Amino acid sequence: METAEIARRFLSFFEKNGHTVVPSASLIAEDPTLLLVPAGMVPFKPYFLGQRTPPFETATSVQKCIRTKDIEEVGKTSRHATFFQMLGNFSFGAYFKEQAIPLAWELVTTPVADGGFGIDPERLWVTVYLDDDEAAAIWRDKVGVRPERIQRMGMEENYWSMGVPGPCGPCSEIFYDRGPEYGVEGGPEADENRYIEIWNLVFMQYERGEGGDKSGFPILGDLPKKNIDTGLGLERLAAVLQGVDNIYETDIIGRVLHRAAELAGVRYGDDHGQDVLLRVVADHVRSAVMLVGDGVKPGNEKAGYVLRRILRRSIRNMRLLSGTDTAYMHDLTAVSIDAMKDIYPDLADKADVIHGVIDTEEAGFADTLRSGTTLFTRAAERTRHAGGTVFSGSDAFQLHDTYGFPIDLTLEMAAEQGLTVDETAFRELMQRQKDTAKADAKAKKLGNADVSLYAQLLEGAGATDFLGYTDVLSESAVRGIVVGGVSSPAAREGEKVEIVLDRTPFYAESGGQLADTGTLTVEGRAVVDVEDVQKPLPGLFVHRGTVRAGEIAVDDTVHAAIDTGRRHAIERSHSATHLIHSALRNALGPSAGQAGSENSPGRLRFDFTADNALGESRLSEVEEEVNTVLSGDIAVRTEEKTLDEALKMGALAMFGEKYGDRVRVVEMSDYSVELCGGTHVPSTARLGIVKLLGESSTGSGVRRVEALVGVDAFRRLSKESALVGRISEQLKSPREELPERIDSVVSRLRAAEKEIERLRAAQVLQAAGSIAERARRHGPALVVAEQAPEGAGGDELRALAADVRGRLGETEPAVVALTAVPKDRPVVVIAVNKAAQKAGIKAGDLVGVAARALGGGGGGKPDIAQGGGTDASKVDEALRAVEARVAGA
Repeated sequence: METAEIARRFLSFFEKNGHTVVPSASLIAEDPTLLLVPAGMVPFKPYFLGQRTPPFETATSVQKCIRTKDIEEVGKTSRHATFFQMLGNFSFGAYFKEQAIPLAWELVTTPVADGGFGIDPERLWVTVYLDDDEAAAIWRDKVGVRPERIQRMGMEENYWSMGVPGPCGPCSEIFYDRGPEYGVEGGPEADENRYIEIWNLVFMQYERGEGGDKSGFPILGDLPKKNIDTGLGLERLAAVLQGVDNIYETDIIGRVLHRAAELAGVRYGDDHGQDVLLRVVADHVRSAVMLVGDGVKPGNEKAGYVLRRILRRSIRNMRLLSGTDTAYMHDLTAVSIDAMKDIYPDLADKADVIHGVIDTEEAGFADTLRSGTTLFTRAAERTRHAGGTVFSGSDAFQLHDTYGFPIDLTLEMAAEQGLTVDETAFRELMQRQKDTAKADAKAKKLGNADVSLYAQLLEGAGATDFLGYTDVLSESAVRGIVVGGVSSPAAREGEKVEIVLDRTPFYAESGGQLADTGTLTVEGRAVVDVEDVQKPLPGLFVHRGTVRAGEIAVDDTVHAAIDTGRRHAIERSHSATHLIHSALRNALGPSAGQAGSENSPGRLRFDFTADNALGESRLSEVEEEVNTVLSGDIAVRTEEKTLDEALKMGALAMFGEKYGDRVRVVEMSDYSVELCGGTHVPSTARLGIVKLLGESSTGSGVRRVEALVGVDAFRRLSKESALVGRISEQLKSPREELPERIDSVVSRLRAAEKEIERLRAAQVLQAAGSIAERARRHGPALVVAEQAPEGAGGDELRALAADVRGRLGETEPAVVALTAVPKDRPVVVIAVNKAAQKAGIKAGDLVGVAARALGGGGGGKPDIAQGGGTDASKVDEALRAVEARVAGA
């Protein structure tokens, strides 16, 4: 049975049994405590926690999941994967064990011809929690499972919680017996390689307190409602129903695996080491496709780092397998998209964007490997020259953090050179960086409060009614106050405060639009300056600011007023962003999708997917098109529609964005139609003028344009005009002739600089004769060790050293060591003649001695080598070190 058919049957079965089919949520988690969705129940977590009222009593879904905790096990075991799909059925108080257990058994064992999975009941075992007699009785008496096939296990195996205080409960799992060739008899408690778990039924009925992750926590009592949360691994079940040994050989992942083997010129099954590499490629390519499909771009933090890591592991594995640096990702991406499109049809529509992002990352990684290898080599040389065998954790971290060099590649290359890596120091630096980033993100999103506090506020106050599409003022009631990260009945003058209102005109930062600022006033008693507005949970607007005067308390009525000048300036930027997006798509095609934006007062930045720079001429064309369109005074219309209605009318959905059933459509005639929750101008003429400031790269396959709008754009143009006027006056040339005049001046300056450089080099080389005369014997060789004349750079130093070496002849060993300090950075060049080389004196060895004294490194050939450092005060010490080394040769 194909994987797509398994998913279809699962949803169809539960839909027929009264469940609402819920589409998979994005891999990018809404939950601020999570980076990516790691489990099928995550989109339903607010319902289980009581933060939101579910719109259905029962539901079923096929949820996309990413889990990288065990990434090193991918390919080595039969079941670990970074991307997987979780089939689930959920009940929010509608039914419990007595219905969940028979439903699961029915679907698993019903014959294929009748719509089930057709698994022989004799191949199935079940487990229950130690004292869950109720579940055991249902399996035995209602379903008919033989008592000896029901095994009881402890908290580690058969009790579920999220690892923190909250919902929990016992679970029951269905296992499939793969047969005696896979292990010993005796059920799951005897051998979990032979007996593999395919379905986990969680009976969420208790509330747990503080304690351990999987065990050792107290049970505080019953939940108000008993819920059901089940998870059946789609890939695991596919392996069972398709009769293959592991998930990598199933129909979807297997297509990528076998294509990778074909491209690399190897055969799957011939070599275990190669098989592991192929499985990693197959898994990771599919994961990358799904992440990019949900809007993730490669980067050095958060989800972008996850994507970059799995892509680079895939690329490197293909290089190891094939022995070449050929680019294979485009081909493998196409295979993966084709294999997955039956379950996720939108992948075919996004194929161009997915290919663009992955192709660009592959090309960029090739450059990273080149630059990273050079830097690694230098660091390894420093380690060996110092007599060490441990590659420093700080060097490994710099390679990883600055150049994107994978730590596993650093480990492998170090081993090839007989070095180990200080992984402990590397991990500490990585953790320090992660902690800092996490703290920064949490401070922005959550302020000083824990997410559970916001959940309590949302539960108690309900969702905030947003009035800002039509109103800039409102009379609102204070529903919650947070001071110093804890709930408070009031806040006094000077205190930093977070305030929740029942309704608000303040826009909370989202969709690239910055939050409103303004004031909350309690008549005759208090004023709060609102500096930021965030939505830490969907539907909850948190106003952050400072109590300017008086005291504000819960249940107070406040006069909420936004800064309208700032709001209108932001609206101009946001509407301009839509126009720029349309102009870019007209110029580059539909692959120029939005990859991020920020709309601030009078200024915007817009990130879009593109492989190459626009260039000045195309950027000018985009700017001209935007200003031509906005001058037409097009009405900006907004209306709410269902998501299907909006897409059918051609509205552009932003790549990676999450949308509900009802969406807001922003139209500027037929030139721009987008789904957008932000605020906008009523007419394009309100923008005045849009001035593009330039374009740059922000990462792999992503470009950025920045622009000024309205008065800010006018001020910029006015300043530029005044500047051009001053230049015209100074050069005594009309404005229209300035380009030619400036080119002429620059050309003459460059010619003069070259002449100065030639004269300086000649002056430096003139000193060669007198320097050679100062050669002194040190051990077996004549040595010249001194600072070069002032003004010598790296190139002049190298030429001078070679010249001095030539003047010393070949009759006996000779060594030339010269230093210079261009731009406050010491440089050393060592040149040795053939006689010295025959005596075992190598320039590359000597330059390492000098460079270490300078606090740096270097290398080169036996006859001439160059190095450098950071400490110019140690130049004499470096030269004496060279003399000492030669003397001891």
